[in-house]
Amino acid sequence: MKDMRAIGFTQNLPITDEHSFLEFFEPKPTPTGHDILVKVVATSVNPVDTAVRRGTTIKLPRPKVIGFDAYGIVDAVGDAVSLFHPGDRVWYAGSFKRPGTDSEYHLVDERIVGPAPKSLNPARAAAMPLTSLTAWEALFEQLPLSLTTSKANAGKSVLIINGAGGVGSMATQLAHLAGLTVIATASRPETVAWTQAHGADMVVNHRQDLVPQVHALGYPTVDYILELSNLNQHWPEIVSLIKPSGHIVSITGSETPIDLRALKQKRATFSWEWMYTKSYFGTPDMISQHDILTQVAQLVDAGKLVTTLTKTFTPINAANLRAAHELVEANRMIGKVVLTNELES
Repeated sequence: MKDMRAIGFTQNLPITDEHSFLEFFEPKPTPTGHDILVKVVATSVNPVDTAVRRGTTIKLPRPKVIGFDAYGIVDAVGDAVSLFHPGDRVWYAGSFKRPGTDSEYHLVDERIVGPAPKSLNPARAAAMPLTSLTAWEALFEQLPLSLTTSKANAGKSVLIINGAGGVGSMATQLAHLAGLTVIATASRPETVAWTQAHGADMVVNHRQDLVPQVHALGYPTVDYILELSNLNQHWPEIVSLIKPSGHIVSITGSETPIDLRALKQKRATFSWEWMYTKSYFGTPDMISQHDILTQVAQLVDAGKLVTTLTKTFTPINAANLRAAHELVEANRMIGKVVLTNELES
């Protein structure tokens, strides 16, 4: 067994500190069971990466490796693997309970991995798995929607709060494909333009009260709300705008408890979406993430979905990982940032 290179952290240091991420070597793992070993070619940085690092309160005895998106090549497979073979090109978002993708090789359960789209290079592909899975599960599992019944969805409206972020950029595309009227939020000219280019029919400013803005568009209420940024801040607006018997999904958590009683009169449904739930608990439907990523790849190759990559760093090393985290921590990212070992093609 040879060693592999990895990048991790042992403590929460300012991202500008050269010790905030460290390169080190550890044994290359061997896949067993349903695991496949992937040679990582590209990986992205998501807000969850920065949250995990910044949420570390003690100095760790050994480096923690994070990273929750990958495009790579299958190097070896476990004895129970049936979906992939060595040499296959794959993409996935990994598990919250296991070491991440900021390493030369990575072990992942085949049931949460999909065949990578053939029409995208590694960097463009690596921008998409986590955000696609999150947006898909929110829209088509947590909300009573189907991508294949666009005629039935005609006339239904969805408000997507933070349309220009990673998940928002995928959610606007998928909701548009599903036939919904998409109202997204954005606050800068460049994010407004980005959101409109990715499927939003109308855009409102989340730095101002959303209620009068949505009313001015001719919508007293909306059928669905997908909340992707600061649930506590937007909760009163969400309660006001959701239609009676409407559905709300949030991915962001809440710093203080939200008042679910405020939804009682409207009989509205509230759900959390956490993309890691299936792999974290090993749920019986875990293989649905393989199916979702397979469908997303097909939609990409058919030209119906586009990558949300906006920034690339080459190669994958500690300095570039620090730079990518710094971009995400600034909370002004449009789309996604990716690190790759393969030059643009």
